[in-house]
Amino acid sequence: MPIIQIKFATPISQPNLPDRVAAAAVRITTDILHKNPKLTAVVVEEVEATSWFVGGPSLAAQHKASFYLDIKVVDGTNTKDEKAAYVAAIFEAMAALLGELHPESYVYVHDVRAEAYGFGGLTQEHRYVAGRLAQVA
Repeated sequence: MPIIQIKFATPISQPNLPDRVAAAAVRITTDILHKNPKLTAVVVEEVEATSWFVGGPSLAAQHKASFYLDIKVVDGTNTKDEKAAYVAAIFEAMAALLGELHPESYVYVHDVRAEAYGFGGLTQEHRYVAGRLAQVA
């Protein structure tokens, strides 16, 4: 049930790029972090390369692409190794989609407490406890 937010900029114009960026993020999140794709929400925002600045000049001026991916997962549901593999796989996928990436591109995996995170009006802690009680009954 993660929520993924992605902002990206690329000087290369490509059709359906936001769709492909979202699809790659969901696939990698499913494969590496073992999240249910049916419960994964993605927000993708394309930013003009002329409006994204790194180290002074815009990405357009540097002829580079960049992205920022922010994902929230429940604390303790993924190992350090899984998160490291996720960061590497996201970078590889974004480079393939967006073109040459500026090294100052980011992935941020937020480990959030289950009692402070949820969807559909219920926290993940509530869902966990309800599931455990259902197993006992």
